[in-house]
Amino acid sequence: MKQLDLHGILHRNVEKIVIDFVHRHDTPFKIITGNSQAMKDIVLSALCHFSLDAHEESSYNKGALIVFEKRE
Repeated sequence: MKQLDLHGILHRNVEKIVIDFVHRHDTPFKIITGNSQAMKDIVLSALCHFSLDAHEESSYNKGALIVFEKRE
């Protein structure tokens, strides 16, 4: 599974980086956000432009999101 690690990326740059990543990779993929809720919110907002959804990788690793196609 492809992954994007956002550690060390400024919040103001995250949306563009996520959008570029989505354009280059098929789902599912992992986005490592760390535990910042603000970072997760920015990522989730960017994913909405592509009708993608995400969930935390596990209850033990809430700092990574698994991204997938929305189910209808």
